[in-house]
Amino acid sequence: MPAAALGLLSAIVYGSADFLGGVAARRIGPIRTTAVGAVSGLLLLILALPLAGGVWSPAALGWGALSGLVGSAAVGLLYACLAIGPMSILSPLTALVSALVPMTWGLIGGDRFGLVGYLALGLALVAVVLVGFVPEKGAVRPSGRALLMAVGAGAMIGLFLILLDQTPADSGVVPLIANRAVNGAVMWTVVGLLVVRARQRRSSGSSSGASPSPSPSSGMEAAPRFTARGTGIASAGGALDASANLLILIGLRAGDLTTMSVLVALYPAGTILLAAAVLRERVAPVQWVGLVLAVAAAALLALD
Repeated sequence: MPAAALGLLSAIVYGSADFLGGVAARRIGPIRTTAVGAVSGLLLLILALPLAGGVWSPAALGWGALSGLVGSAAVGLLYACLAIGPMSILSPLTALVSALVPMTWGLIGGDRFGLVGYLALGLALVAVVLVGFVPEKGAVRPSGRALLMAVGAGAMIGLFLILLDQTPADSGVVPLIANRAVNGAVMWTVVGLLVVRARQRRSSGSSSGASPSPSPSSGMEAAPRFTARGTGIASAGGALDASANLLILIGLRAGDLTTMSVLVALYPAGTILLAAAVLRERVAPVQWVGLVLAVAAAALLALD
């Protein structure tokens, strides 16, 4: 399968994972959702190891573990900036930066295209912005803090792709296993710290006679506890996320970083399509235009 097709497919799978993650986050909270997804993704990759194979080496484990740390930072910044809003500006900005950072790295590193290829890259970047556009009535201007977080989240996502591109060609899924192991360790540590913090607040409120109130800033204490349905949805989202990572890794080894980075940044497409099909959410005309441009860009990149 051409790298361009793998890039577009990974974006759709990524977006589908985000959709399930969003549904699960409403039930068990975003932190718990990410932690559960890390475990289910790790299990899927371990099961895939006998089929996909891979040489265990310091380079494979090192780059994979580093990408896991970067991925954790990306998730934290992304949730933080989208919580501040407005999503209509911050979402496409994050996606655009996540494409520009590895694309620039790839071009500096020697990725080259014909005229059609460069036109396709430009078309894809426009598609990234249009697809990621989230219509909001009366959206206000984002604060400087929110803009910095959005740029930071996009840069971390882009760096994640760069790190995956550094993994040895014979490492198979080993870097992704290291990625998920580190990501899961980080997220479950955060879950544990938030649980301890919540208990301390409850005990402190009881001793003072006051009724403790959940902290809106953490998004953890205010969310319901683990539920079977929420955990199941989060697990499915984590498995899809790991599958998208695997598609990206295959695409990076079959093609180039520049092509993959731009097409992967179209991940909101999967979220949009699933939201329209399952939740009957309306897709804005500008997003349809973006989806058409994305397919056209992928076709041109495959021909270049």
